[in-house]
Amino acid sequence: MMFQITPLMRRLLALMLLTCATWATAQDFPNRPIRLVVPYGPGGVTDINARTLATRLGEILGQSVVVDNRAGGASIVGSDAVAKAKPDGYTLLLTSTALAANHILFKKIPYDPVKDLMPVSFVSTVPTVLVVHTNVPAQNLKELVQLARSKPEAMNYGSAGNGSGNHLTTEVFLNTTGLKVQHIPYKGGGAVMADLVAGQVTFVFAVLPTALPFITSGKLRALGVSSAQRNPALPDVPTVAESGYPGFNVAEWVGIFAPAGTPAPIVEKLNNAINQTLKHPDVVARFKSLGADIVGGPPSALDTYFRSEVNKWTRLAEQVKFEAAD
Repeated sequence: MMFQITPLMRRLLALMLLTCATWATAQDFPNRPIRLVVPYGPGGVTDINARTLATRLGEILGQSVVVDNRAGGASIVGSDAVAKAKPDGYTLLLTSTALAANHILFKKIPYDPVKDLMPVSFVSTVPTVLVVHTNVPAQNLKELVQLARSKPEAMNYGSAGNGSGNHLTTEVFLNTTGLKVQHIPYKGGGAVMADLVAGQVTFVFAVLPTALPFITSGKLRALGVSSAQRNPALPDVPTVAESGYPGFNVAEWVGIFAPAGTPAPIVEKLNNAINQTLKHPDVVARFKSLGADIVGGPPSALDTYFRSEVNKWTRLAEQVKFEAAD
């Protein structure tokens, strides 16, 4: 009697072979450098997070992790490069709030952030702080709002670009206060902070890691933090909510994503290595000194949070009339 292989058996055998090949690939991973794409220029919060992680993460994985700044298009250029990259774990995206919000700001995006990218690990949450140059006469948030209402033509704000976290946070702030202020978008957090320090911009809702050195050196004045509670790095600076706008609570987040279809064992290996990195004393100390809160956790934690962020900005767009660009 001849043994006959049925179509079902063929499918099961193919699945077994594919599973074995995937696990074999994961066991060998990584065997070459990993590219960590940051969709902004140097100096911003994503860049700081990436460079804080890269060296230690590379040591744990046994391969170098190279930070690749791919600025442009409000993070769309770098994000698209990763979304279209080979799903093998060697090209990752370290990004922030814009990934969840760009759909309310741009009519066409060349990728679907939910379908074309998959979460690897939550990294951190980062409060933002409203900072002004010391030549701005406002000593607190109330005085800044009064100044903006009395001289709207003389007031402007800067951001790391359309869709950046500080752009979104400021638009929420303007909607809350009823102010109308000119927006000056830059190509990255480093560039906007340079002009703010030079006195070319009135104010910026800057991420705390970027702003803190300028605040402590006396080059910028902090008027309010965007989170629900005061930040330990700036204990004397009130929250926006404390300053007369109850309920105001906006913070940036940072996470690492891979192209959709990256094998689960590779994602798990990356996630474990990232979480080990986030527990390293040097990394913990660095994040703490910058006022950022380490999160970490499994990919599912970032997935849940990211989907909630997409929904949050979708709902907010129904209240705040963000101008959509082509």
